[in-house]
Amino acid sequence: MITILLPSGGFDPSECAVPWRAVVRAGYDVQFATPDGSVSAADRRLTDDGFSVLNPVLMTKPNGLAAYAEMISSDAFQSPSSHGEIQLSEGDSLLIPGGHEKGVRTLMESEAAQAVAVDAFTRGLPVGAVCHGVLLLARSIDPATGLSVLHGRRTTALTRRLELSGWWLTRARLGDYYRTYDTTVEEEVVAALASPGDFDAGPTLSRRDSAEHPERGFTVRDGRYLSARWPGDVYKFATEFVQLVAAD
Repeated sequence: MITILLPSGGFDPSECAVPWRAVVRAGYDVQFATPDGSVSAADRRLTDDGFSVLNPVLMTKPNGLAAYAEMISSDAFQSPSSHGEIQLSEGDSLLIPGGHEKGVRTLMESEAAQAVAVDAFTRGLPVGAVCHGVLLLARSIDPATGLSVLHGRRTTALTRRLELSGWWLTRARLGDYYRTYDTTVEEEVVAALASPGDFDAGPTLSRRDSAEHPERGFTVRDGRYLSARWPGDVYKFATEFVQLVAAD
C-alpha cells in the first residue's frame, strides 16, 4: 500500500497526480490521508484560475491536469483517511507532494502526519517527497534522537531560487501567494540536516521535465528516500519512485 499524505487543500496537482498515476499504472494500491479525513483539492490557481499572462510559465501543464482529473475521480481519492488513522505496515510506502498555497500548512503542521513520517523512516520504508513535502519531513522529529528524520541524509527540496523567483513574478498582483512561510523551504530544510552540504539544489538553470523528457528533471536519492524540488521534476520523480517501491 502506498499512502499519500495531503493537506486539507491547496496542494500542487502535478506533484500529487503524476506520481499517483505512475504507481497505479504499476499495479500498486493507494490510500490518501488528509487532516480530518475530508476530501482535499488542489490549488485552484494551478488548475482553474490561472495567472493571466503568466499562465504558460506557472499554471499546471495539460498532462498534469489530465492526471489530476483522473486521480480525483478515483474511489481512493474520494474516500481518504485522516492523518491520525494511518497505520503503516511492512511493505508500505509513503508519498508526500507539496504546494505553496497557504492550505498546505495543514499538512506541514500536522503532528499526526509528522508521526507517520517518523514511523516510515524508523521502519526503513520507501519515502518520496516533492517540494514542500520535504518540509514536512524536516519537521518530523524522531523522539529517539530528538532530530529530524532527514538528519544525516542527503536531500533536495523547493530551492530558495525557485521559491523567490515565483514570488517576484507574482507579488505585485498576488502578494505573498508564493510564500507559504516567512522562511524559505530551503532554509528550514537545511537547518534540519546534519550538514548544509547534504542539501543538493541541483542545476542553477531548471528546466521542466515532461512525460517525453523525464531526464530534464532532478531528484536526490538516499537509500530508500527520494526527493525532488518542484513540479518541473515530477516525471523523473514518478519514474524513480516506482523503481524505489519495486526494489523494496
